[in-house]
Amino acid sequence: MVAVGNAAERTQEIRPARYAGAETGFAWLRLIGASMVVIEHSFPLVNPERLWMLPQSWQISPGYFALMGFFAMSGFQITDSWTRDASWWRYTVKRVLRIWPPLLVVVMVTAFVIGPLVTVVDQAEYWRDPATWGYVVHNAAMYPLQHLLPGVFANNPYPWSANGSLWTLPMETTGYALVLVAGLTGLLGRARAGLFAVLAGIVVLDGFLGATYAFQGRGGSFLSMPVGATVAFGVAFVTGMVLHRFAGTIPLSRGAAYAGVALYLVVNFVPVLHPCARTVLPFAAGYGAVVWAHHWPRRLARYDKWVYGSYGMYIWAMPVQQLIVFAGVGETGDPYLLMALALPLAYACGLLSWLVVEVPTQRLRVFLRPRPAASRPAVSRAGRP
Repeated sequence: MVAVGNAAERTQEIRPARYAGAETGFAWLRLIGASMVVIEHSFPLVNPERLWMLPQSWQISPGYFALMGFFAMSGFQITDSWTRDASWWRYTVKRVLRIWPPLLVVVMVTAFVIGPLVTVVDQAEYWRDPATWGYVVHNAAMYPLQHLLPGVFANNPYPWSANGSLWTLPMETTGYALVLVAGLTGLLGRARAGLFAVLAGIVVLDGFLGATYAFQGRGGSFLSMPVGATVAFGVAFVTGMVLHRFAGTIPLSRGAAYAGVALYLVVNFVPVLHPCARTVLPFAAGYGAVVWAHHWPRRLARYDKWVYGSYGMYIWAMPVQQLIVFAGVGETGDPYLLMALALPLAYACGLLSWLVVEVPTQRLRVFLRPRPAASRPAVSRAGRP
């Protein structure tokens, strides 16, 4: 999605011809981010003691950085969706059409096709077990998620989830609800300055809960959502909302975006500043993602049709990776082999999801178009037709 008639339109007026539209930039960045998640998941799936790809002493997770960017881009784009059509029910249906059909397909295929093929339990027991059917019901509803299927991937090095990537979807959906509330209360309109108060409040709460890439934070969980991580990603999401509503006021500067990433790296590697790294991260990743989307090279726009499968790639990647590990790659303990095999297969699944599931369901939005106002005779300032 790209803002039409407001923020992005003003940005487009000043964007040099060498840049593509923000929609292209967002699509590319999401695909790159999904690829980073696949790459980083390749390590714990063959060696659970190694949770990320870079040396542990660096305390940096590219996948976590990508997720922060995801949430900021969602905050920007979903806010744009509301400002273009401030109808609570149409907004809700659009969100359901976007996130739910691909999710339903992947959880059904995981439970009803992959599960019976790889489970270590008896087939009759598998189909009788309520957890088999509960996997579909819980994960399609997202609140709460269910990560395990009876005996599925039980002998893999990482047996604790058939599809761990789904853990961010309830948090994403909670962000959608936040945009709806903000829209209904005027925070996306004339009272937009109130978004800074929301952002400040969530930053303070995030500081108290202390979630990081290696720790889901204090506060426990609510409906399977880790509260600390939800708040941490919420900082990035609200940052995206602010950047949309203050487009034209807050400049989208590439120099500032690179400076933000540099600042994050500095505070991360300087011991005395390191406690500030987690606070800088969502702003660096969030602002950077929105800026780079608006400055994406125009020459890459010709490949647009190949980069819209990021959501499908994200939700299909871990079942694909677990299957590859199940097939024998797990015995090698080689994350790079898993990475090399999983990336193209996950991308193919994402593209197939986009073409077969997402495009057809997105076409249903035609039935959600607001009815045009009935034509009326012009009225003069004196109140006469």
